[in-house]
Amino acid sequence: MDWRSPRVRLFIIAGVVVLWMGAALGRLAYLQLFCYSDYLARAERQQQRIVEISPRRGILYDRNLHELAMSTSVDSLFAVPSEIKDHEMVARFLSRVLNASQDELESKLAGSSTFVWIERKLSPEKVERIKQMNLRGIYFVKERERFYPKNQLASHVLGYVDIDEKGLGGIEYSLDSQIRGRPGRMMVLADARRRWFDSSEQGAEAGSNVVLTLDQNVQFIAEKELARAIQDTHAIAGSIIIEDPATGEILAMANQPTFNPNARSEASVDARMDRAVAAMYEPGSVFKIVTLAAALEEGITNPEEVVDCQNGAIYVAGHRIRDHKSFGLLTVSQVLAKSSDVGAIKIGLRLGAPKLYDYIRAFGFGVPSGIDLPGEAKGKLRRLENWTPVSVGSISMGQEVGVTAIQLISSMNVIANGGLWIRPHIVRGMRRDTTFVPATGQPEPRRVIRANTAATLRSMLEGVVLEGTGTKARLDGYTAAGKTGTAQKFDPATGHYSLRQTIASFVGFAPINTPAVTILITLDSPVGLVEGGDTAAPVFKRVAEQVLSYMGIPQDAPLGPRSRRASTRPGASTSEADVSDFDPSQMESATAPADLVAPPQHSSASIAHAPTLALVEGEAVTVPALSGKTVREVSVDCARLGITPVLVGTGVALEQDPVPGATVRRGSRVTVRFGRPSHGAALPPAHPPGGQSMDRRP
Repeated sequence: MDWRSPRVRLFIIAGVVVLWMGAALGRLAYLQLFCYSDYLARAERQQQRIVEISPRRGILYDRNLHELAMSTSVDSLFAVPSEIKDHEMVARFLSRVLNASQDELESKLAGSSTFVWIERKLSPEKVERIKQMNLRGIYFVKERERFYPKNQLASHVLGYVDIDEKGLGGIEYSLDSQIRGRPGRMMVLADARRRWFDSSEQGAEAGSNVVLTLDQNVQFIAEKELARAIQDTHAIAGSIIIEDPATGEILAMANQPTFNPNARSEASVDARMDRAVAAMYEPGSVFKIVTLAAALEEGITNPEEVVDCQNGAIYVAGHRIRDHKSFGLLTVSQVLAKSSDVGAIKIGLRLGAPKLYDYIRAFGFGVPSGIDLPGEAKGKLRRLENWTPVSVGSISMGQEVGVTAIQLISSMNVIANGGLWIRPHIVRGMRRDTTFVPATGQPEPRRVIRANTAATLRSMLEGVVLEGTGTKARLDGYTAAGKTGTAQKFDPATGHYSLRQTIASFVGFAPINTPAVTILITLDSPVGLVEGGDTAAPVFKRVAEQVLSYMGIPQDAPLGPRSRRASTRPGASTSEADVSDFDPSQMESATAPADLVAPPQHSSASIAHAPTLALVEGEAVTVPALSGKTVREVSVDCARLGITPVLVGTGVALEQDPVPGATVRRGSRVTVRFGRPSHGAALPPAHPPGGQSMDRRP
């Protein structure tokens, strides 16, 4: 072959070109087919910066759709350092407005070339000042910021969020996945010289709105009175819970110390603690309601049985336990009213450890209540096999057991609503636009004690308020029942109970016949007067009178010192209370929007509501004769006619005003006094002789 031949040279050159092109094409194919994903990812990392934009969190409403938490639009400041020629100058200017370190800002600008946050969620004043500087490479982007318009109101229930609007406490945390929604994205693009030239945003998806069971007005009353109690008693902390005993809905939950979620970074960890569900303490004498409920339910005692309280001292397994006073012979009702430790211990010993333990668990102690709030403590209840010989005596009077406030008020609800344990809850449902979806997962009420036993305990607890340790809780215009508690705090330094520091408490409900609210007050380490009857009971009185008046609950007792027992039934047996006139169904605690009103869920054991008819308010109706009827029968008759009964006392109807046959308009009130006629006596006329009507009571 002649290498000098033009044809050979042409073939050689063509072959080289083909080989070169083949190699180039092979390399390109390799890069496109096998290395594409890797190089694309590298390019995106060099040219793009994706910044997550927080979505609009759902609004938190109270039961009447008042906004308690919302998200507002604010400006956040970022920089593209590659566009800034003089980092030192820009850092100096910005530090004056942001009150930040100039060196820190310079470090941020030097740490990236395409994107860096300077400060998130600025105030409008700072935004305006920075815009006036017209600095190159400095930009703003819209973000969402959580805002609590009522400041401290219900802060422990609502909770708080971090800078990225992720829930960190309260409802904000427990329902974060539903409230937060789907975050948006902002993409920042840079050229080969790392210069920012474009950005795009992907919209965020708003979260669901939440309707709570709270009433902001009831919450305000609770927080105001708790703050006053802390100031008056110099207690270091305290809680108030207000609950609907028929449904388990929490109307208010207040704690001290408190905090402003708009400035959560300024609050201490102690201030952010939701003591109503997380703080555990020994209940003291309040726990006697469980001991006596168990004994009455098991039939081993009755309210009129006389107990020898041994002048205030008793020995249990070789340990001497002293009472707070030297009591002698007391009836079981007086044991509760006067809060005798010795009396409660003797009843607890007769009951026995196994049954006492079973009833404590049945009343909801030793396990979380299941309320829809984070951080709930389960309390402390040792397994039965770990009880010591003295445990029955100690636990019968409220020692050796740890409870939370939410557990304690739930146990009192059992007595208030006729013997059913109902899980407390604070979320009413979700709301999107105008559609309301009720919360699901609420378990059926659980029977703990018989309705007759609960009625007996209501009568006994009323005696605590009228004649026992809780007289300072007596209400003007309403009947009430409750129990005081004064628990000595355990001092780890000495290994003994403190003689000075106590947990003072009171838990009760009102009115007696149709309990509308259950209220619990706890005060941690009050100074001076330390007993629950002196410190917590007056708070119950102030709170209950304001809340019942706000809710429009009819008064059922005389005002002032004329207050008497609503449960008094002359001639009736006291061994077991009569429940024929007890109606556990509740009035609506507040007027809810039409789209929120849903029929209440009651167990088969609950007494049914009166039938509802289509009535026109203002029409004239004739007042029926009500003499001889029970509270329930009177309520049903009045409901059918569209008139409002004001019920005074219990038993059967003895007097009414207006008289039978009188003409009134629908919506008017009819006052009915109840009692028990003496044996063999005829019922008095429905209207007093001489045409004089009975006194009207507001």
